Amino acid sequence: MWTIFIPALCALLFAAVFFAMRKSRNRVRGLERRLQELQKEEDRVFDFLHGIGAAFSEGVRSSELHRLIVESSLRILDAQAGALYLTNKTDTALTPAFITSGCPPLVEIPQHILKQAASSPAVIESFLQLQPVGKNAVGLFPECWKNGATRLIAAGSDPQLPAHSAILGPLVYRHRTIGVMALVNPKSAVAFEEKDLKVFRALAEQSAFALYNEAIYLEAGEKKLLDRDLEIARDIQRILLPEADPVFPGYELSAVSLAARHVSGDYFDYIPLGADRLGVAIADVSGKGVPASLIMAMCRGVLRREATATAAASDVLRRVNSQLYPDIKEDMFISMAYLILDGAAGQVTLARAGHDAPLLYRAATGTVEKLSPKGMALGIDSGEVFNSVCADLSLVMEAGDCILLYTDGATEAMNQEGLEYGIERLIEALCASAPHGAAGVVRHVAEDVKNLTGDDFKHDDFTLIAISKK
Repeated sequence: MWTIFIPALCALLFAAVFFAMRKSRNRVRGLERRLQELQKEEDRVFDFLHGIGAAFSEGVRSSELHRLIVESSLRILDAQAGALYLTNKTDTALTPAFITSGCPPLVEIPQHILKQAASSPAVIESFLQLQPVGKNAVGLFPECWKNGATRLIAAGSDPQLPAHSAILGPLVYRHRTIGVMALVNPKSAVAFEEKDLKVFRALAEQSAFALYNEAIYLEAGEKKLLDRDLEIARDIQRILLPEADPVFPGYELSAVSLAARHVSGDYFDYIPLGADRLGVAIADVSGKGVPASLIMAMCRGVLRREATATAAASDVLRRVNSQLYPDIKEDMFISMAYLILDGAAGQVTLARAGHDAPLLYRAATGTVEKLSPKGMALGIDSGEVFNSVCADLSLVMEAGDCILLYTDGATEAMNQEGLEYGIERLIEALCASAPHGAAGVVRHVAEDVKNLTGDDFKHDDFTLIAISKK
């Protein structure tokens, strides 16, 4: 009995071992095939990353980067068509970035476009290539943008893609949706599987990172160009302002002007009116930056023309207002103080167009008074009211006296805690520095303001003009 049982048992054991080994070999072969597939996927993903990196290093155009993202994704996932839409800067619409030929519509096509397509099929392609879509529009892309989920669509399972399978999902970086991408296959091609979702998500993640960096790069380039333009504007503005203080018999003049931004809305000028007369102007355009600087340049041209053609300070302002009023927007205006030094007569005539009242330091008494002739800002009224209120104020300066003209950037300068410099402190600074002449006044006041605000804190444009009588 044992002689029969033992050989049979051995045969059974041998068969079990044989089938187990065969099964193990099949499992190993399966794992090897899966490993090879994963290796291929990994290689394709690395090729994708390498292509994106090379694109940045070579400085490709945005359109080329968009094409590279879609076509590389098609190769990796063995897809036949695809599309990439990007969100606009305000996150209100998706804009077509790249769509391959043969890609079915992933957004709703209006009925009037479909009617036109009956006689001209190219109309649909033009519509898809050019027309942005809002977040509330109908279609797979707007829906994907709103729900923020990657989706696998089997062929025939979605009425919007009756003859295709697809993978689509958002491109998200730093919690912001950069765009939406889709890869599409017709029914006749290999359908996408669940395992493809993981690869698609990896591609979407890297694509979002690349597109985000591209946007930052473009913004940096635009900012660099803008900064260059602003530097040119600042250089031009410097040309429009006096290069040096004038030499005028019997008086010392000194000025400083600092911009809160690249360019300033403040303006000051010295205008020769003959051998014994000099016009001095200070002005402040409402607002700051480029718009204010453009108005300032326009004001300078008009003032210089009218100052040489008119004798009285108030008449100069009236004529300047009549010239500027038609071209100044309703929400803009210019405050100005304009005075004429008459060396032969020893007289100063001042007119004011809504500007901060200049300060007059009297050396004999050590006191300061505000010079406040009536007047309203330039560009607010066509002339009926402006002309009636604008008036001259005449005075005689004695030796040691000093007039300080300033813009509100001085009195309204404040520190980080919100403490304002103010008119009282400006008067104290004038009293303390007036005995040192015009240059001493400008230097002392500018340093005093800076001591309050700090070197790096600029609240507004800042201009000072001091006129001392010798």
